Amino acid sequence: MKNIIPFVIAVLLFASCETKKESTAIPLTGTWRLISAETTEKDSTFSTFNPKTKMIKIINDTHFAFFNHDLNNGKDSTAAVFFGGGGKYTLKDSIYTENLEYFNNRQWENGKFEFTVKIKNDTLTQKGVEKVEKLGINRIITEKYVREK
Repeated sequence: MKNIIPFVIAVLLFASCETKKESTAIPLTGTWRLISAETTEKDSTFSTFNPKTKMIKIINDTHFAFFNHDLNNGKDSTAAVFFGGGGKYTLKDSIYTENLEYFNNRQWENGKFEFTVKIKNDTLTQKGVEKVEKLGINRIITEKYVREK
């Protein structure tokens, strides 16, 4: 009996030292399909959503990736539409920051883009600034995604 008490104490201490992963209240992980997109530049706001293309964003615990392509198998004016990118992200409260490591337009690579995110039911809304100085881009974007099932 004397030998079991130190063993139990050691097990309890070990269990209490378990590293816990930082949890978030926003369940971002999954696959999301873009359903609307708006851009605001200077005093003008306009839709950038193209219903002839499909864009998905895949988010896991540490990384994100997005892909956009035409829906007509390259057989109309959207045939040249394809882009994809990804990298690591951080999420603190509702601030989602993408660190774009890979993108088919290499001038965007190594960009850091901060967004406020909200999820209501199966809809993810992401709003923030896209700024790429070397391309003269400085705009606010708002994107809505629905969770793919």
